[in-house]
Amino acid sequence: MARTVIVGASIGGVRTAQALRAADYGGEIVLVGAEDVLPYDKPPLSKALLAGDATPESIRLLSREEAEEAGIRLELGRAATSLTPGARRVVLADGTELEYDDLVIATGARARPSPWGNPPGVHLVRSLSDAEGLGSALRAGGPVVVVGAGFIGAEVAATAVGMGLTDVTMVDPVEVPLSRVLNPEVAKDFAVLHESHGVTTRFGVSVTGIRIVPTGLEVVLADGTMLPATTVVVGIGAVPNDDWLPGSGITVQDGVVCDEFGRSVDDPRIWAVGDVARWWHPRYERTVRAEHWTNAVEQAACVAHNIVDPTALRSHTPVEYVWSDQYDRKIQLVGRTGGDQEHVRVDGADPGRSFAVLYADADGFFTGALTVSWPKALVACRRALHDGATAPRTLVDIRAAVEAARPRQRAAQEVL
Repeated sequence: MARTVIVGASIGGVRTAQALRAADYGGEIVLVGAEDVLPYDKPPLSKALLAGDATPESIRLLSREEAEEAGIRLELGRAATSLTPGARRVVLADGTELEYDDLVIATGARARPSPWGNPPGVHLVRSLSDAEGLGSALRAGGPVVVVGAGFIGAEVAATAVGMGLTDVTMVDPVEVPLSRVLNPEVAKDFAVLHESHGVTTRFGVSVTGIRIVPTGLEVVLADGTMLPATTVVVGIGAVPNDDWLPGSGITVQDGVVCDEFGRSVDDPRIWAVGDVARWWHPRYERTVRAEHWTNAVEQAACVAHNIVDPTALRSHTPVEYVWSDQYDRKIQLVGRTGGDQEHVRVDGADPGRSFAVLYADADGFFTGALTVSWPKALVACRRALHDGATAPRTLVDIRAAVEAARPRQRAAQEVL
């Protein structure tokens, strides 16, 4: 009987296993997880679970009963440590050797470590235990300093405020938050959003150290400022979990290098999905690596299909999509945004809360959008990007479509 071993039990690995069964894969499926807990979803870690509005059970991706019913063998609490493609064998931390016919690498990414050390009170947010430890620290109160103004940092700051903390500071050397995905004049609105909820923002200044003091911790900034803290959260990006692969002969360049079908460029029976995969994107004509939940789900389905039916391979050509919940705002990004692209803002029914920013390339063709608390605008933009694969749309066209999705204002008076 054929066997597919999936290394990594987060969303990419779990969805690959489920998609294999949904595609009538008749072989054995082994799902390997480094953590000694059942697979769980990670987006809630910096939001609902951190705040105590979700539990480990409510964010579970796969129970033991569901795994048994689907014929998925769970090997949890044992990370993969080495790979021998010639022998088609992966070795786990306890010395167990698993032979495979197809191997799916879905090991995801880990939080970039703090370059200022890890004294007690310094937290990262990437695992269930990370979120549980940080949640306990936040509930104890005290000043909180969040280092990093990307999605994780912004979500943690918003969650801390929602938990009732009144002394929260967010620090980043960039001038505006979310700078990797938004241009400055758009991103500054999110700095204002945090400030309006009581967060102190220190943008454009670097952290030079974190040190222990009698009152707890002190975060030292490059301008000489010293920020007192009981809790420090470091959210400065992620690193793909590919460090167990050197020496295997599998090409790794900030992720496992794959072709457009999700196969390793070195071995057609080794695949990668999710945050750890760097694959050739036919539309962009370059390799990309995406740390997006939606990408992991879609890539898992693509790879599962290709394993089951290698005579009809499918390319993975996703339209990027990522979301973030901050305060009462639903922030959603689709396609390519930010940079020096042309862009235009379209206000929703309540411009203070809902709006869209539409982006276009140098030729005026629509490339992506930011939408804030405006679901119909998001639907119009996603549809246009999917259709644009065969019939590119201009920024003018998309602006008209988004404006048509704006709810009509209620008349000041109704004639009875």
